[in-house]
Amino acid sequence: MPRAVWTGAIRFGLVNIPVTLTSVIEPHRVSFHEFERGTNERIHYKRVAESSGHEVPWEKIEKGYEVAKGRYVMLTDEEIEAAEPERSHGIDLEAFVPLEEIDPVSWDKAYYVAPDGDSARKAYDLLREAMVRQKRVAIGRFVMRTKEYLVCIRPLERAMALHTMYYPDEVRSTKDLGHLGAKAAAAGKKELALAEQLLGAMATHWDPRAYKDTFSARVLDLVHKKDKGQEITAAPSKAAPGEVVDLMEALKATLAGAKRPGKAPRAGTTGDGGTPRARAGRPLRSRTAARQAPAARTRTRSRAS
Repeated sequence: MPRAVWTGAIRFGLVNIPVTLTSVIEPHRVSFHEFERGTNERIHYKRVAESSGHEVPWEKIEKGYEVAKGRYVMLTDEEIEAAEPERSHGIDLEAFVPLEEIDPVSWDKAYYVAPDGDSARKAYDLLREAMVRQKRVAIGRFVMRTKEYLVCIRPLERAMALHTMYYPDEVRSTKDLGHLGAKAAAAGKKELALAEQLLGAMATHWDPRAYKDTFSARVLDLVHKKDKGQEITAAPSKAAPGEVVDLMEALKATLAGAKRPGKAPRAGTTGDGGTPRARAGRPLRSRTAARQAPAARTRTRSRAS
């Protein structure tokens, strides 16, 4: 059973629900150590003073904030602690809002919220069921590891999930994307109809089980092969697709590839795995087929392998 990273209570009004938080994520990314080539000597990093080159122990390191070019204000740990939020063991709920009003771009990390003990179960289930019936999620704040977080708590199956959120001033505006500033030509009706037809051919229901971390699997396969003394050779690189110069032609070629018969269903389609079909009973085409005919999509001399 995963270890709780925080223990406290959900609080709103006179209601107090003891809960624990457990990380939703269990990363399986492949990580490597660093070595000096040809020696098998591990590489370690040291904290070194800029001018003297001497290593500096942790107890002699202080934090500084650059207030002007080359000018820093140094702060002790005690001074920084004075600015930290008051330590609390409560998630204080402030509002209940429709989930669709929250853009996922605001969400950061996710945690499972579980009742802390059998005595908390009734109040926990009551809150979760009320949010399900009202189709709303809870917004609140809490402090974890000296930092205050804005959070969203939502029903998730028979449990609840907590998402830490970015504050509005932390989220960049789309107005900051310079290439959106210029006036672009509007898509024609035929192009839009083809684009919608292509989306319809690839439409399905979300099934996270259909998506695997194939990169990590390939890396581990290489590690095991080399550990057995097998020679590893790099696969030839694929030619990059060229620039699309005729959108209509590219849409037609992509749709033709998606409709080509005799192709295996892509991940997330109906097949031996029993995953969902497209809406309206329309079978989905393979992802590979949808990517074929690059020469027809793009007016380039190269052809993607």
